[in-house]
Amino acid sequence: MRLTRSLTLAASLCAGLVASSLGPAAAADTASTTLTGSLPNGTTWQAEVPENWDGTTVLFSHGFRMGSENPAWDTGFAPTAQALVDRGTAVVASSYATTGWALGTAVQDQIDALTAFEAEAGDSERVIAMGRSMGGLVTSLIAERPDAGVDAAVSTCGLVGGGVALNNYQLDAAYAAVRLLAPDADVPLVGFTSPDESQATVDTIAKALDEAAGSAQGRARVALVAALLNTPTELPGVDQDDPEELAAAQAELVRTTLPEVIRRRSAIVNAAGGDSGWTAGVDYQQLLRRSAQQDQVQALYRGAGLDLGADLRRLTRTADIEPDADGLRWMSRTSVPTGDLQVPVLATHTLVDVLAPVEYHEEYAETVREAGNSSLLRQAYVDAVGHCVFSVAEDLAAVEAVEHRLDTGRWGIAATAEALDAAAERHGEGRYVRFRPAEFVNDRTW
Repeated sequence: MRLTRSLTLAASLCAGLVASSLGPAAAADTASTTLTGSLPNGTTWQAEVPENWDGTTVLFSHGFRMGSENPAWDTGFAPTAQALVDRGTAVVASSYATTGWALGTAVQDQIDALTAFEAEAGDSERVIAMGRSMGGLVTSLIAERPDAGVDAAVSTCGLVGGGVALNNYQLDAAYAAVRLLAPDADVPLVGFTSPDESQATVDTIAKALDEAAGSAQGRARVALVAALLNTPTELPGVDQDDPEELAAAQAELVRTTLPEVIRRRSAIVNAAGGDSGWTAGVDYQQLLRRSAQQDQVQALYRGAGLDLGADLRRLTRTADIEPDADGLRWMSRTSVPTGDLQVPVLATHTLVDVLAPVEYHEEYAETVREAGNSSLLRQAYVDAVGHCVFSVAEDLAAVEAVEHRLDTGRWGIAATAEALDAAAERHGEGRYVRFRPAEFVNDRTW
């Protein structure tokens, strides 16, 4: 099963996650003026305005932050921010009013930070909203606000499937892991209000996943959990035609990812005032039928001599978790895109991302299409492993593509993989590729 290779891959993914959130600090190359301020709700903002400001402003939205530290300036985005300043673009960012799942105020915080910046620096000629991870979701929501004062948006590695889908796909995987791998465990799966409250559940899942690795039956069931978690399959150095090797690599990714996302659920629950996730009424056979990983799961179940249908029926029969009504209403109101785009949006994503599955983009495209706004949306993919591990050059190429859309009134070929890659190569490094994400299987309505 080449477990060593899968462990190495998981380690590199985790390293990529840390690098993307911390990032190197950039040395100032172009003279700029730093502006700072605060909003009445405690949000702080910072802007870097180049001496040769060309009138373009990028409004940057940062991602999810645990803990109490909440600076306005995001160090992970600093290299791209410096490159933008070097080309004459001003960059504005805010802290949001809170850390954690800040969607209650984040969109308005960003709009108000832009207003405060322009009150000091003067009006921008054009504003491009840009964000990463949770900030990519914030950016997609800003693009739906007619009063936002932005002209276009670039959502990178965004949680564009929305907060409800985020809670549900993680819950589906946790639910399957406990029911199939630790059926006698009596641990909660929802409603955590602190990381400590989730620790028994995290420990149970981690132990069950570890033990499952020792048997063919366990590995088959972990493959089902991986499919529900939208765990990547096109992994570097892993033989796609070897089900056991692929299963081992996926199992390690599940082992490193699922406990972590369960720990983070409390931040979302506290923000929403309740847990919006549910399993009641979900047909898990239908979920797997929609999954691109169905054949992989079936092959492992056959090899292990297990009845896949029986496991799926058991999951469906015992699925009884209902959402907290207030939490679901809050999440639906604050954290779910409607697709009602007011401005052009380019959404970019890496192919292998364990924290924001690339399948989110299938769901987002469907949402925008149903709202009748497909002409405003373009999506592009970078052949990279990790969450938000874009190069500065790839970020600049994305910004230039939306600038072309604003200059000409049409996308043309600017947002194609070939054009984006060529633009990125001119700045240093490009890994844009043609790609079509598989279906996001966990979407549902209550």
